[in-house]
Amino acid sequence: MKYYQEITCPNCTNSNLMKSGSSDRGVQRYRCQTTACSTNTFMLEYCYKACEFGTKEHVVEMAINSSGTRDTARVLKINKNTVTRTLKNKENSLVQVNPLFQTFDQGKPLEVRLEQVCCDEAEMDEQWSFVGNKSNQRWLWHAVDHKTNTVLAYVFGKRKDIVFKELKALLLPLNISRSLKIRETEPKRSDDFI
Repeated sequence: MKYYQEITCPNCTNSNLMKSGSSDRGVQRYRCQTTACSTNTFMLEYCYKACEFGTKEHVVEMAINSSGTRDTARVLKINKNTVTRTLKNKENSLVQVNPLFQTFDQGKPLEVRLEQVCCDEAEMDEQWSFVGNKSNQRWLWHAVDHKTNTVLAYVFGKRKDIVFKELKALLLPLNISRSLKIRETEPKRSDDFI
C-alpha cells in the first residue's frame, strides 16, 4: 500500500516543486519552481528548529514584544546564540523613528523630519538590561500609538534620565495630547518622567 503526501512550499504554498538533493543526514530537499517565490530550498523535517521556516521572524517579533534572549530561546526551543546572531543581523535595518512618519534626504547628513501623525495617545515603555556586566546598564525606551500599536519612536542608551528625555524630544513634533507610561519597573522614579 502506497501513501502520497502533497508537499507545498512553506513560503508561497504552491505545490510546483522539484527534488533538490538531500542533506548530510539523508533528508530530502525541495526547490520551489515558482519564479516569484523567494524560497531557495527547504526540507520537511529539520534537525534544528531554528532552520524551520518562520522561526527567525518569530525571534524578531518576540524581541519587539520585550522578550529577552533567553526567553526567546526557551520558547522557540533554539540556542540563545542563534537568537543573538539573528538580532545582530537585523541591526542594519533598524531605524529610530518609524519610516512611515519620516522622510530622508540622501544628499545631506541624516536629519529626521516627522510628518503629522494622527495619534492622540502614546504608550511609553522601557526595558532595562546590561551589556557584559551590571555596571554597564542600558535602557530601551519606546513609544507606541495607543490605538494602532504602531511604534512611533525608540531610544537606546545608558540607564540615565537623558534617554527618556531624548524619546520625549522625538515625540514633540507629533503633537501627542496624552502619553501614558506603562509597566513601571521602578515606581519610585516614575514621577520624575510624567
